[in-house]
Amino acid sequence: MSTATAPKLTCPTRTQMFIGGSWCDAAEGGRLAVINPADESTIAEVAFGGRADAERAIDAAAKALPGWRAKTAYERAEFLNRTADLLRERADAIARTLTLEQGKPVPEARAEVLHTAATFDWFAEEGKRAYGRIIPPTMANKRHFAISHPVGVVGTITPWNFPLTLPSRKLAPALAAGCTVVSRPADQTPLCVVALFEVLEEVGLPPGVANLVMGDAPGIADAFFARPEIGKVSFTGSTRVGKDLIRKSADGVKRLSLELGGHAPLIVFEDADVEQVAKAAVLGKFRNNGQVCIAPSRFYIHEKLSKQFTEVAVEETKRLKLGPGWEDGVTVGPMFAEQGLAKAIELIDDAKARGASILAGGGKSSRFDKGYFFEPTILHNVDGSMRLMTEEPFSPVMPLVDFSKVDEVIHAANDTPYGLAAYVFTNDLTIATRMAEGLEAGIIGINDPVPATPQAPFGGMKQSGLGRELGIEGLEAYLETKSVSIGLRG
Repeated sequence: MSTATAPKLTCPTRTQMFIGGSWCDAAEGGRLAVINPADESTIAEVAFGGRADAERAIDAAAKALPGWRAKTAYERAEFLNRTADLLRERADAIARTLTLEQGKPVPEARAEVLHTAATFDWFAEEGKRAYGRIIPPTMANKRHFAISHPVGVVGTITPWNFPLTLPSRKLAPALAAGCTVVSRPADQTPLCVVALFEVLEEVGLPPGVANLVMGDAPGIADAFFARPEIGKVSFTGSTRVGKDLIRKSADGVKRLSLELGGHAPLIVFEDADVEQVAKAAVLGKFRNNGQVCIAPSRFYIHEKLSKQFTEVAVEETKRLKLGPGWEDGVTVGPMFAEQGLAKAIELIDDAKARGASILAGGGKSSRFDKGYFFEPTILHNVDGSMRLMTEEPFSPVMPLVDFSKVDEVIHAANDTPYGLAAYVFTNDLTIATRMAEGLEAGIIGINDPVPATPQAPFGGMKQSGLGRELGIEGLEAYLETKSVSIGLRG
């Protein structure tokens, strides 16, 4: 059995909320322990409140809105650019914090910090491009034009799997558009977001423009939907919760952005480079231990390549090093929580009971005394009746299915209520085009297992969400369009 001592937490220096430009405790003094998933130890205790704290933060954001909205896009961009620079300077320290509370290996955590910095950079520039337009009039004495206007105060709710990336995809465009923000991070991973807010404070962001509230998610969400000052709620999380937020938004007709669940197919055609694709598939599947909303979770391999692909994928999977994310050479850390580990075991047991065979991994690792370590797993002889083919697995499980015809695999790939991401590996331009046009997913990676980038839109179709983040669409999500018509004197 293996044990490892976690490094001391060096960043952030605070464990409080940030409201109206000041660090503060919860109104009722609540605290919540942050647990290291690699050894189940308590890393820190943070302030933990609820609706009353959200109300204070909304008041602060509403008070700050007129001044922030009045700044030029260039002035707002200076704050965002400085935030990006300081995040890069602190990338190593913040990455260690992220690893301790979330579990992913330090190199992955550092890449997440750098992606966050790039997101702030992108929206610093994109905010300068919130263009209006001149509209040709039908009458000589009229002039028409359209202008953009910030939606107002924004409430954001984000999960634990990318605890820095996901808040930044909401904070950066909202701030660039001239909105103010109340941000609620996941209960389990608040520390790296505290570090981000330390950066925002240090770059001189005006008080109340960005506020951080840790606390009870339903209570905070209720405040977001009840208060008229909130113009928009942006949520990343499960489809189940997303549907509930849609219902809550009705009374106030709140604008919503929802990035929800996924069940991404990965399709390998017979002309693909088998070894290269199998390695890419393993990378895409087991990144962050499969706990990625756009991770491939159903693998359709052309029957002519199936045997060779399977051999390479199994070999690559067995090379992965499982362990605490802070140890050198570790490529797969622990799963985030015991519930996720239990769900993975349930899915594998169900698949085995229905005839699937285990080619690699298959269960909780016995090498560790503590922590939620699950072996990266590959299954064969999989069919559509198995739960892991219909439920979002969110775990390090790779089910392999053979196929032979293009139309059949498109149908199988689309046979799900989800439509967040899909992956295709082929060197045939015709097939690539048919797949890009035929797959029902908001993000399609063709010969690319990691397609997300700040300059491209990110979001899903069907029950995978509403709206888009990143790209030019990510800015537009925080802007209203005004139509202005001017009558001229004769």
